Amino acid sequence: MAQLAGMERKDRIDGIGALYLVGFAVVLAFNQVVIKLGNGGFQPVFMAAMRSFFAMLVLLVWARARGIPLRSPRGTWGAGLLIGGLFSFEFVALFWALDHTSVARASILFYTMPVMLSLAAHFLLPGEQLTRMRGLGLVLAMCGVALVLADRQGGQASLMGDLAALGAAAGWGGIALAVRVTRAQDLVPEVQLLWQLLVSSVVLFAVAPLFGPFLRDPGLWHWAGVGYQVIAVASFGFLFWFFLMKRYPASGVASFSFLSPVVSVLLGWAVLGETFGMNVVVALVLVAIGIVLINRRPRMPG
Repeated sequence: MAQLAGMERKDRIDGIGALYLVGFAVVLAFNQVVIKLGNGGFQPVFMAAMRSFFAMLVLLVWARARGIPLRSPRGTWGAGLLIGGLFSFEFVALFWALDHTSVARASILFYTMPVMLSLAAHFLLPGEQLTRMRGLGLVLAMCGVALVLADRQGGQASLMGDLAALGAAAGWGGIALAVRVTRAQDLVPEVQLLWQLLVSSVVLFAVAPLFGPFLRDPGLWHWAGVGYQVIAVASFGFLFWFFLMKRYPASGVASFSFLSPVVSVLLGWAVLGETFGMNVVVALVLVAIGIVLINRRPRMPG
């Protein structure tokens, strides 16, 4: 990661970048399976709280070892609390969703975040209006969401679980939007992440008792799953994403997000034995194409 941070800015995704992004998409996709399995040992919100707390400790130790100051100017505290609150909502919704619906369904719905963000940006951000191509992508992705919600036959599914996954996507999109329109944009990535982990640690531990007993017969594999979430996703994983966003065009990086739901559906079938109807397969294709179209930018003349 240190080597990546020192590399020059690229104007397109090169071979190394594509390899990084594909690998990271697989890491995120596998995380959905890990959460699903982890819910057998821990109550979902309590597990999310542990993840945030231990990831925050990892971030603090890593920043101290590298001499990175984690300071947030006083004028940015409100923005920090906002992105931390949205982060808390996102993962309450996602972890709870994966306790009530299948990995395939939750992943397809969760990765509609670029769709929600594009729709919000059309109204809130200058220069981010939807073009015909991006509008087509929006329509295709929304049709995919409708198909997922309409298919009540495939795999473990509940309407509330599906809606929670959509809520998690909205929380994720809210963070991306807040970073664009608030003082959070003045914070370095490590401090943005610290705010999210710090606030969510407090909030998630506070609300976890509302969701039932903390323990559900945890074993060694459940603890290993928490470790995977802490190291590979919530601390170094998120930092790696920030570094990729620094080096490569944001639209190019975002376009690779369509890989995660594809891999998640395959992993749900291969690891968990999930079944799903043709509606879910068609929905996956529609959402993936929609995300690619939404993240396309018109070519500049010349």
